[in-house]
Amino acid sequence: MTDLQEVLDEIAAEAASVEDCGVVAQYIPELAKVDAKQFGIAVTLPDGTVHSAGDSATGFSIQSVSKVFTLALALGKLGDSVWSSVGREPSGNPFNSIVQLEQEKGRPRNPFINAGAIAVVDLIMAGHQPKEAIGEIIQFIRHLADDDSILIDEHVARSETAHGDRNASLAHFMRSFGNIDHPVDHVLGVYFHQCALVMNCRQLARAGLFLASQGRDPVTGAQVVSEQRARRINAIMLTCGHYDGSGEFAFRVGLPGKSGVGGGILAIAPGKASIAVWSPGLDRVGNSKLGTAALEQLARRMDWSVFGA
Repeated sequence: MTDLQEVLDEIAAEAASVEDCGVVAQYIPELAKVDAKQFGIAVTLPDGTVHSAGDSATGFSIQSVSKVFTLALALGKLGDSVWSSVGREPSGNPFNSIVQLEQEKGRPRNPFINAGAIAVVDLIMAGHQPKEAIGEIIQFIRHLADDDSILIDEHVARSETAHGDRNASLAHFMRSFGNIDHPVDHVLGVYFHQCALVMNCRQLARAGLFLASQGRDPVTGAQVVSEQRARRINAIMLTCGHYDGSGEFAFRVGLPGKSGVGGGILAIAPGKASIAVWSPGLDRVGNSKLGTAALEQLARRMDWSVFGA
């Protein structure tokens, strides 16, 4: 049997030796300050055992990885009516594109591009004030990670707000089509704070474990979402989780995954493990360069691809 810890140690050592580790996100000033050479990986197994290597205990801004959790939260609150506001198809366009949104009359292509995630936040708010909605999101993720220390980085949230003109444009555009109910500044306030959540690889892998276990937290026994919904969230992660790099990620790694411009990736090996990897240097489409390579190695060596050996 392949030794998982040995594999992770070897992957981390190889990542440390790579010279070209990508470029950190520049459009959010707080993220531009992060050292691109860092690398961490953690794997949580269904019995709750955690294996990790590298900078797995270093906190980072999870950014769009948070969209997995807000989608699960929205589906839990509203059920399949979520899909009347947002689609389930890959976009094939940059994550903050407004062109497709115009063509499709304000209904975002999927919940993982920015417009789709903003629409999901609007659904979660459901008449609540922004602080209440932010609190609900934080509590949900703390519950999943079984860790009350998870917080929002207010510096990152402010940085995103100050440079969020494109997201504001997307939200106003959707509102003009009646697909956003709450005031745009309220929705964006929640969205920017959601993206500014700080987690480390160990916390993130633990939070995603329900998706590897048919919607149930196998450690506590709590049913987070139905088995069918867990399957559907994984499907959307596989087809849409890496924006216009989703096909390449499915081809190379073969696992449902969701990336963020902070360099984090949450990947799910259904029935086997929840995996979090972080390296802030990004490739040309905005996904972690070393993180993707590490997941490709891990899936191959552990035979975890959903497409078989």
